[in-house]
Amino acid sequence: MGISIANAALRLVSGAFILNSGINKLRIDEASAAGLQQMASNGVPQLAELEPSVFGKVVSISEISLGSALLLPLVPSRLAGLGLGAFSAVLLSSYLRTPGMTESDGVRPSADGTALAKDFWLAGIAAALIFARKGAKKVKKDK
Repeated sequence: MGISIANAALRLVSGAFILNSGINKLRIDEASAAGLQQMASNGVPQLAELEPSVFGKVVSISEISLGSALLLPLVPSRLAGLGLGAFSAVLLSSYLRTPGMTESDGVRPSADGTALAKDFWLAGIAAALIFARKGAKKVKKDK
């Protein structure tokens, strides 16, 4: 079970970014957690039902777990990609459904949404990890 340099690079940059984000949220204050929760509930309305402090802890633990899974080579790339895909789907849903984040076409980021548009990169990385070929199969020559 080898890992390609391309997959390692994708996993390293996304895993380090997400792990750092989760660690920074370990001590998130209630007001910041509530703001983050409000944004997230635009994409997944059920998240509004949680207490902000619980939501903040869940997000932090989820990001630390996903970032660690991406960084650990013993986790298969497809499995890590599926986790990243689910995570980025929630982020993109929140981005696309939050008023003021996109231009009038509903996709291109506004000035306020530029920072959140990075989530499209995470979705692209997830797709690359999920659908990467295992390696070129050797073609047998008939003699």
